[in-house]
Amino acid sequence: MDTMELIRARHSVRQYEDTPLAQEQIAALQAEIRAINEESGLHFQLITNEPKAFDSFMAHYGKFSGVINYFALVGPKSPELDEKCGYYGERLVLFAQSLGLNTCWVKLTYKKVPGAFRVDPGEKLALVISLGVGKTQGISHKSKTFSEVAQYEGDMPDWFRCGVESALLAPTAVNQQKFFFAGFGNVVSATDEKSICSKIDLGIVKYHFELGAGRENFIWADKK
Repeated sequence: MDTMELIRARHSVRQYEDTPLAQEQIAALQAEIRAINEESGLHFQLITNEPKAFDSFMAHYGKFSGVINYFALVGPKSPELDEKCGYYGERLVLFAQSLGLNTCWVKLTYKKVPGAFRVDPGEKLALVISLGVGKTQGISHKSKTFSEVAQYEGDMPDWFRCGVESALLAPTAVNQQKFFFAGFGNVVSATDEKSICSKIDLGIVKYHFELGAGRENFIWADKK
């Protein structure tokens, strides 16, 4: 699959088969995590064969079952941590999809298991992502329209339209899609409505926008 095919194929999955990850999949995921951590300064970790985090009332309430593998999105405490975890976490999600695995972003419906992963002094666990062979491939959800989430001043270039269309396929908390892209020339701003997961969602949709638009075609307003 190419990148856009992966984006269209990937949906949240909460129920998993009792199938261990293949060693080749684990090795590939660990290599991608090392690359992400080196690039970002984050401390992402892969946890395998650990059933306790999703064996709780909250996890069952959230309709999770069969979860024994997950990513722990850990990083240095900072105001930017949630957005960075969203951005690089979605990179990891799509990489897992390319390996034939399914995922789901999880903010609250899990419990921390002592010793399952490392949180060093000055670091924080932002959230986790469940991982495994899904019982289904998930389903698509209703999406907002282009005009509800984006505006371009002047003649809209194809790259901007493609970026927004990619962002509309991104996962967001309870599918609220509380983001907005504004473009002028080659400068794009991305904003969010304040909520518990808004910064994580913003990182996710910015990663999707970059994939659709092509990073060579624009600059973020806050990076000028």
